[in-house]
Amino acid sequence: MSILDLAGASQSTVSFVTNYGHRLYSDDFVHQLDACFGEGDFYDNQTHRGKVERFLESALTFEDGSFDGALVWDTLQFLTPSLLQVVIERLHRILRPGSCMLAFFHSEEKIDTIPTYSYRITDHRNIMLVERGRRRPAQFFNNRSLEKLFQEFQSVKFFLTRDHLREVIVRR
Repeated sequence: MSILDLAGASQSTVSFVTNYGHRLYSDDFVHQLDACFGEGDFYDNQTHRGKVERFLESALTFEDGSFDGALVWDTLQFLTPSLLQVVIERLHRILRPGSCMLAFFHSEEKIDTIPTYSYRITDHRNIMLVERGRRRPAQFFNNRSLEKLFQEFQSVKFFLTRDHLREVIVRR
């Protein structure tokens, strides 16, 4: 299988996935967001057409049906609604029918900033989280908004963790 990992390359994740005989493509999505929208107001910059076009030229530029799965982690909560919709459409397009995608969303609406992480799969039971700082999310997601966001996908399942994370598994 071909798996897309948006947390950036880490040796532990590469080893874990490739030891099962799968191919892994790693991309540091948050780094790309910072490179394209980081100067000035991060969220206001996501509404500027030129910056959005530059970002889309570098992010998720794969052929249709390229991947059997995607590890999106917590990256989607840092996109404004209009950019988020385009990214979701691209993810839908590059995933093969029947493939799965994993995403995390913070569920606590009353906090100003949330931690961002780099995710590293260490073994079949553990994921190591390396904090990358804190950010203000572009928006908060409840179950209904997540269902609407992924409405073009076949199914959406939610799991609420004790540390206020919604783990979302989406099937294409």
